[in-house]
This record gives sequence, C-alpha cells and structure tokens, in this order.
Amino acid sequence: MGAHATHEPATAAAPGGGTPLTTEIHRVLTRVDTHAARVARDTANPDGSRTERGAGDPGAAHGAGTGGTGTDVVPAAPQSAALDALVGCFGLTPFERDVVLLTAADDLDPTTAARCAAAAGDPQRAHPTFSLALAALDDPHWSALTPVAPLRRWRIVELDDPARLTTSRLRLDERVLHFLLGSPYLDARLHGQLRRVPVPQTLTPSYDLAASSLAEGWTAGTGSDAPLVQVTGGDQRSRTEIAAAAAARSGLGLYSMSAEDVPSDPVERDRLARLWQREAILLPAALLVEVGELDRDQRAATEAFLAGAAVPVVVSSEDPPRSERSYRMRVTVPRLDDDEQLALWGEAFEDVGDLDDGELRSLVAQFQLPPHVVRSAAAAVRRLLPHEDEQDAAGLAWRAGLDEARIGMDELGRRIEPQAGWDDLVLHERQTSVLREIVAHVRQRATVHHEWGFAATLRRGLGVTAMFAGGSGTGKTLAAEVMAKELGLDLFVVDLSQVVSKYIGETEKNLRRVFDAAERGGALLLFDEADALFGKRSEVKDSHDRYANLEVSYLLMRMEAYRGLAILTTNMKQALDTAFLRRIRFVVDFPFPAEHERAEIWRRVLPPQAPVKDIDPGLLAQLTVAGGSIRNIALSGAFLAAEEGGRLQMRHMLAAARTEYLKLERSLTPTEVRGWV
Repeated sequence: MGAHATHEPATAAAPGGGTPLTTEIHRVLTRVDTHAARVARDTANPDGSRTERGAGDPGAAHGAGTGGTGTDVVPAAPQSAALDALVGCFGLTPFERDVVLLTAADDLDPTTAARCAAAAGDPQRAHPTFSLALAALDDPHWSALTPVAPLRRWRIVELDDPARLTTSRLRLDERVLHFLLGSPYLDARLHGQLRRVPVPQTLTPSYDLAASSLAEGWTAGTGSDAPLVQVTGGDQRSRTEIAAAAAARSGLGLYSMSAEDVPSDPVERDRLARLWQREAILLPAALLVEVGELDRDQRAATEAFLAGAAVPVVVSSEDPPRSERSYRMRVTVPRLDDDEQLALWGEAFEDVGDLDDGELRSLVAQFQLPPHVVRSAAAAVRRLLPHEDEQDAAGLAWRAGLDEARIGMDELGRRIEPQAGWDDLVLHERQTSVLREIVAHVRQRATVHHEWGFAATLRRGLGVTAMFAGGSGTGKTLAAEVMAKELGLDLFVVDLSQVVSKYIGETEKNLRRVFDAAERGGALLLFDEADALFGKRSEVKDSHDRYANLEVSYLLMRMEAYRGLAILTTNMKQALDTAFLRRIRFVVDFPFPAEHERAEIWRRVLPPQAPVKDIDPGLLAQLTVAGGSIRNIALSGAFLAAEEGGRLQMRHMLAAARTEYLKLERSLTPTEVRGWV
C-alpha cells in the first residue's frame, strides 16, 4: 500500500460532457440495467429455455467471467484522478472498484434506487447490496466483503446490517465520497484527537538540516521497515516545526496527537489506527505523536499503536523514549550556535527600534531561546515600544527575553525578583571584590569567549560557577540577589535537599529539568543546601556512595556547561571534598559578622521613616546573631510597637530578640543586653 500517493480533484471533462467519475458511475449503472433486463426476462418467461440466476443468488457470481455476452459489456471510460488514487493506494481489484462506484451512485445519481430495485426484482431493495454487485458487476469475488479485505478493513464501504452480508444495504463512507469528489478533509471522527500542524515559513539552518534528515528517514527506508522517525530534545514547538517541514518535503501534511490520547482499549486503539492509516493515505499526511511522561499502561498502548504504523509517523519527545522499536531516523533538535542566534535575533528585531550589534550580542550571550520564542519576544516589544517612555528597544528586548525565559522555571524553584543593591551588603572588601569579579565574568563572557577566542581554546568548563560558604543568615542569598540585580536577571533558588532523591537516577533527572529550563537564560541559579548532596564521598563503601559521587559529578558538569551563573551555598565548607571544590571557579566565604558589622546591618535594616525612640544600633550589635536574625528581630519589634500604637523602642527589640533566640535554641546573656533598658 503506497503511503505517499498524491492526487488532484476530478475536474477533467470526459466524452459526452460528464466528468470521468460520473462516466464511470454511468458505466456501472449500465451493468445494473443490463442485469435488470435479464431479471425482467426471467420473470416474464419463467419456463423459457434460457435460465439465469437472480440478483439475490450469490452463486451467480462464481465463474461469471466478464459478466455476460459482448452486447452487455460497456467499455471503461477514463477514471478520475481521485478514483485512481483510491484504487492504487488501497489495492482495490476491478470488482472492488466497481462496488465503490455503485455505492457512490447511490448518493450521486437519483435514478440509482429505481435501477437497483429493478435489478433485484424487489421494490424493497432500492439500494446497492453485495448480492446485486456479485450478480451485476464484472469479475466478482466473494472475498471482497471479508472484514480483512480493503473495502471493510479501511471502512471504505460499510454494511447497514453486518449479519445480512448479501442483502444488507451497502453505503460508501462519507469521507471517501468527498474524497472522490475532490474535497479532501480530516475525517470528523478524528476531530478532537488530531490537530493540523502548519508548515513553518522559515527555519534556521540547523533546524532545516534536521528536517531534511527526518524527511530522508521516510523516503530512504525499505518496504519492510515501519515508517517511524524520531525527534527529541528542544521544546515541543521546535520539534513540531521540524517535523512539519520534514513532512512537507515528503509531500505530506502533518497532524499531531498526544500519546495520552491513544486508547488503552485494544478495540478502540485498532479502530483509531485503521481510521488514521486510511486518512494518512487519502490526505496524504504523516502523524506526529507527542510522548511525555506516561504510566506503564499508557506506554504499552502507545507502543502497540506505533507497532501497527504502516504510514509515516514521527515520535516527538523531550528525551528518547524507552523502546526497542526500530526507527529509520533519529534526530535531536540542534542547539543553535551564537552565529545562528545572532542572525535569528537580528531578523526578529529588524524593524524594532534601534538595536545595535553590541546590544544584539548581549541578548545572544544571555538568552538561548528557540526561534519561535525569539519571534514572540520581538512581537511583545513591538506592542510595548510605542507606549513605553522609560525603556528603549534594548531594555524592552531584554525584559521580553526575561519574560520568555521564565516559562517552565517557576515550578522548579523559588523565583526572586531582585531588589537589593550593593549598598545593602555588609561584607569585607575582600568578599565584595570577588562578587564584583564574578559579575564581570558573567557580563563579559561573550567578549572573552567568542570575540577573543577563548571558547575555541578552552572548549570545556566555560560556565561561571561559585560557592558561597558560611553560616545561616550571613548574607549568601542576599549577595546572590545583589548580583542578579546588577546583571538584570531573575534569581532562582533551588533547594537541593528537595531535589536529591533516594531513588537511583532520580536526582540527575531532577537536576536536568532545572538546568534544561534555565538554559533558556534569564536566571541566576542558586542551589541552596548543597550539603544535602556534597560531602567527603571520595571513599566509596557501597553502591549508594558510588552513585552519590555520580550525582555530584553530574551537578558540577551541568554547572560548568551552564551559560549563566550557577552558585552553590553551604554551611559546612569543611565537609566538602577538595576534589569537588577544585571544579568550582569562585569560592566566597561569608564569615560571621563582627560587632561593628552587626551595628552597620542594624542601621541599614531600620527604615528612615520608621518611628523610633532611643534605638541604639551599637547596643543592638551586642546580640551575637547574623544578618538574617537581625532582620527578623527588627521586623518583629516593629510589629510589637505598631500593635501598641507607639514608637519602636529598645524594649520592643528585647522582646523580639527573646523570641528569635528561642527559635535558635539559645538564651540571651546579660552581656548581650547590657544597657538596653
């Protein structure tokens, strides 16, 4: 059965002024009239010497040859292109072709009912039946009506009553009738399950090459192979666009469905498979099956559905699905290099404001967005630019990139829109200078890596990685927020204690989801509680220790390859294996603040407009707590003062400090509160 047949609507004129299809129908109805004449003669001369079997006797068909004397034969006229396609694609015999024409006549020719009744010798049978077809048409064979023969297997012709094979009314499927008339469309029974995929207007060069590879997989395979190809990686829209372009190059349309919609019931699944295979041939078209996270039963149903594929199918998934199935071609959505990204951003923003080459390169250095997302960002800037007074095109483009890059990240971590600046940090100059150096590495990576050529010579470990080590509340997260604001990025905090799984392989899977989403750009990744994953694991005692080493190695590998900035935080630097520390580019220690630093934190944490009375930051600095606890005490004291309706005083701070110390399981000492009240 050919899967790539093409056809044109039946519009060519035939001799006598009719179309080829109507001429073919006329020929078949003439055969019915001839048989009706024989039935009439038999009825008029029941005792005549010539005896013929009636239309109701299927035995008349066996050995019928060409169906009568030479005077009964009507030469075949040229067929319509659609009828040719139907016959060729489904392998119909001449008899089966004429059955199709007879049933089409029932819908198209108003005289058919009377002619069928006359041929059957029964006014109640004013419609096509298989017994009439066996008796009246050329080269009849009983096997044409078996469930496995093309007419019923592909639901070309249907029986009103399958229990009465020879006398039941035969109907041409409506979809097939419209196909013969030159009006192809997707069968209404597939609406809601399948969606038409438009062909993309343009593709980047690497996507274009991937589409060509997929198309070759459909056209270069052998007849014994299932016409299955696979595209993985990237996002769903990119995979779909590549598949649609591949289908178009193979002369096919493309429809898509989710693997979740494949029926688990075998009967329903077989019905869907046959119906789609028929549609794929009639349209013609390929099918894209989007495979996501499936349970065992749904995965088995999808595998069974794909196993019966006799027409082009492309399996789309983020990761290669676990399957032993043979694919003619496997394609991974390629990562766009910087030149392709630059061309993509330049084309998308060509008519948007004045973006110079340097601004475009900054966007390319930060964001790794699929082509359709870049175009969406450009469309957003076009809408906003006429109404925006504060930001220029470059600023709006950066903001649009951030908005698009956030998609898929919020469910993986806690997003913080940074507000804090360098003045909010109270650190030694030594630590502050390292933080500024990290910012410079991120901001200038496009210049150093690509314009200066370091990416070609170093090749690996180009990601900017850092570790912030220090006790709780010493300013690690605040420092990350300050850096994110300086870089114009979101801060995503990922709790590693929630990512680590006791099940082998799940930790890497969770980490991969985080990094894959973050690769779009627009995020500074902060992995909190690294101690949940790191430790002195160099001594392998069992398989779990060995696998823990693999998890750590995977995390460091992804951090080193990450385009943005990835930071780990730990409370126990001394517990980390030095071999792991060597793979981190920057290590910043956040010491417990000294008393003068605590006093400065107290000054900065109290807002100027807050009503205070006799608040002394120097006395408050006697509390041996880090910046996080200082903020908690200041806020709690403010609520206590507001509840009283007065000004914030040292006694409110004392009450709040007692509450904070209870949380820390500590007791206030007389030295810490000397001179407060």
